[in-house]
Amino acid sequence: MDTQTITAAAAGTWKLGDRPVHRVGFGAMRLTGSAAFHHGTPSDRDRSIAVLRKAIDLGVDHIDTAAFYFSSLRSANELINSALAPYPDDLVIVTKVGPYRAYDGTWGTSARPEDLRGHVEENLRQLGRDHLDVVNLRRMPSWDSVAEHFGALAELREAGLIRHLGVSNVTARHLAEAQAIAPVVCVQNRYALDRPDPEADEVLRLCGEQGIAFVPFYTVAGEAGEQGATTAHDDDVRAVARAHGVSPAQIRIAWTLHQGPHVLAIPGTGNPDHLTENVAAGAIRLTDEELHLLDAPRRAAG
Repeated sequence: MDTQTITAAAAGTWKLGDRPVHRVGFGAMRLTGSAAFHHGTPSDRDRSIAVLRKAIDLGVDHIDTAAFYFSSLRSANELINSALAPYPDDLVIVTKVGPYRAYDGTWGTSARPEDLRGHVEENLRQLGRDHLDVVNLRRMPSWDSVAEHFGALAELREAGLIRHLGVSNVTARHLAEAQAIAPVVCVQNRYALDRPDPEADEVLRLCGEQGIAFVPFYTVAGEAGEQGATTAHDDDVRAVARAHGVSPAQIRIAWTLHQGPHVLAIPGTGNPDHLTENVAAGAIRLTDEELHLLDAPRRAAG
C-alpha cells in the first residue's frame, strides 16, 4: 500500500450534526507528549504543529480535543489554534467537558452542572473560537444520571456557544436520557477490536439505527489506553496485516471503520509517519472472512 497518496476521503463520509466529515479524523490527545496527560515527556512543539497541518493536507476535517489535554509544556488546544487558525471552513472541532485537571496537571473534582459554562468558555478561549462545533459531555463514573449536566450544555447550545452536542462514556440508558433533553449527534465510547463489551455493542447498534455518529476511542491503544498504541496484537491481527501489507495498528483502525458506516475513527499521534499510516487505513477493505477471523474474541466472550 502506498500510504503517501491516500487521503481521508478514502474512508468515506458521515455527518456530525449538519456537517459531513471524512470517517477518519484525528485525536489530539497524543499531540502534547510521548504519552497522554502527565505521562511521558512533552512533545516538540514544531513537530506537533507540523502533524496538525499535515492532517489537514491529508483531508482530515474532524479533530477531537479537550482543554484537559495538556502536558507540562504543551496544550492540545493551543497547538490546534497556532497550527490551524484561521480555521478551514470545513473543519469540525469536537471537544469534551466533564473531567477537570488543575494547572499542575492533577485531576480535580469533575464538573458540576453549574461548572460547565466555565469549561466551555475555557475551550473557546484556547481555540480562539466564538462557538464550539460539537461538545461531548464525558460522563464520569460517579454520575448515575447525565440529565442535569446535559441540560446545562443544552442551555449553552441555545445561547449559541455550542452548535451540536454529544455524549461520551455512556450506556444506552444515558443516551436515551440525553436525547430526551436535546439532539445527540455523536457518542464517544471506548471500543476496540480486542475489548469485547456487549454494552458497547448495544450503543453502537442504537447509534446506527438512529443515524448518530459512533466515535470510539483507544481503538489503536487497546488495553494500553492513555499510555499509547498497544503492541499486544494477536496472531490473527498480524496475519491479516501481513496479507494487506500494512501494520497491525492499521488493521485495528480498518476493523473499527467496518463496524458500520456511522463509525468514525479518531486515531491520535504526534508522529507524522504514523499520521499518514492512520489516514491510509481508511482505504483498507477487509473481506468477510477476515472480519470473521478478527471477530473471534468477541464471539468467544459471548
